Amino acid sequence: MTNKSAAEVIQVPNMLKLKVGGRGGIDMAAIAKAEAALKSLSGNFAQWLNDEIVKLEAARQDVRAQGLNAETVETLYLRAHDLKGLGATYEFPLITRLAGSLCKLIDDPATRLTAPMFLVDAHIDAIKACVRDDIRVDTHPVGKVLAAELEGRVTEYLAG
Repeated sequence: MTNKSAAEVIQVPNMLKLKVGGRGGIDMAAIAKAEAALKSLSGNFAQWLNDEIVKLEAARQDVRAQGLNAETVETLYLRAHDLKGLGATYEFPLITRLAGSLCKLIDDPATRLTAPMFLVDAHIDAIKACVRDDIRVDTHPVGKVLAAELEGRVTEYLAG
């Protein structure tokens, strides 16, 4: 005699589809309009990116002046996090990658106060160099090496 148990399949309703409307799919006209609006703002990207770099540099100078403490490292993290989100929007996906690596280095509040400042500086200097030399993507020979080296150092530091 075998003891078989019956299986029951439960269909879960697609709540997202219900909330956003599941009939027409994606409104391509709305996407085209948003892309056009973004394109019209692209002339400002260089200045906006420069403004973010200035904020990041100011955060680094605060760390140098006051030391790596909870307040200064939090500001530094927030500036890096902003660049992580904005780099690709400002047509510098490499900056998104480099800022992401810096965020990873100082992400954990429990260990961020012991982050090696030379590695923080290397990330900030790399970000500034990318803007200065117009290195936008990680397929650029210099961008590729910069990103790989910094990410490798962060991985090595966090593992050790």
